[in-house]
Amino acid sequence: MHPLMQSVSVEGVDLGGAQGGSAKTEEKAEKTVFDVKLEKFDAGTKIKVIKEVRAFTSLGLKEAKEMVEKAPVLVKQSVTKEEANEIIEKIKAAGGVAVME
Repeated sequence: MHPLMQSVSVEGVDLGGAQGGSAKTEEKAEKTVFDVKLEKFDAGTKIKVIKEVRAFTSLGLKEAKEMVEKAPVLVKQSVTKEEANEIIEKIKAAGGVAVME
């Protein structure tokens, strides 16, 4: 050993590779904000689906009609799980198919 060098203890010091992957063990935060996507609808129920889309958005008739015709399309963004489930049930009752993302 060189006369000017001192011995250094590495006890209790994280050297990086010793634990490797501690970030992977962290739990993912549960998702609290959801988007509702209109997947498809039956042509015969198009008017009912448009009415439901207008009920939970601030869109006019023309805008709601254009949105529904673009399916699959996001119809409502950043809603709670409960609100998303309510919207999905209403669309389903009107004859459409919606999913939560």
